[in-house]
Amino acid sequence: MSANDMFPPVVDRETWLKERTVLLAREKAHTREGDAIAAARRRLPMTEVDPVELTGPNGATSLLDLFQGHDELIVYKHMFHTGRPFEAQCEGCTLSIWHAQDSAYLDVRGIAFAIVAEGPWNEVGPFVDFMGYTVPWYSAHGATDPIFADSYGTILCFLRIGDRVFLTNEVTDRGVEAIMVPLKLMDLSVYGRKEPWEDAPEGWPKQPHAYWFWRKDGRPVPQWGRPGATSLTGHN
Repeated sequence: MSANDMFPPVVDRETWLKERTVLLAREKAHTREGDAIAAARRRLPMTEVDPVELTGPNGATSLLDLFQGHDELIVYKHMFHTGRPFEAQCEGCTLSIWHAQDSAYLDVRGIAFAIVAEGPWNEVGPFVDFMGYTVPWYSAHGATDPIFADSYGTILCFLRIGDRVFLTNEVTDRGVEAIMVPLKLMDLSVYGRKEPWEDAPEGWPKQPHAYWFWRKDGRPVPQWGRPGATSLTGHN
């Protein structure tokens, strides 16, 4: 295999524009299908949520409080490994939330955004401070309602009508990539994510495993070198 096998063919700009135009038609069709799916999503029924008590920096907090006066709320459910040091916390959730640090553009459209972790607040709170997160965080530790007792690493969408709360959508698996900005940008690049499952020309660079953002040398990628981080055998 020659080095040239690792690069796209080189053509003049006119030829490139023709090829790009062909792909653009497919991209526009993909966008329109996404719009159609979003329209169907808006027509889903909803289910009422029983009162749920969470814990935050000010103690006991109701789910209604998370709306911050808005009618809509989006919650990211963050995995948390109770009893483990900061650098041993979930790599995938770290990737997700690292790029959702300012909800101003949601707030201005009447949507509150919050993160709910499954660990106890006495561990979650210090982790939030250590990471420097600025969006509201809460703990659902001990919750028995399946909405907050199960399936972390997901996104929940709620609607408030007066003092009643309804679940309108739940996003799981790769749907959560909606907030994983680096992955979406990589998809636009020539080599993509370099993950083994991707369809790429023979010889294209690939990483040995899909979860390249998982911890190496004891911590998720964004936490490398952060003050106060220790090895996996240490504690903060």
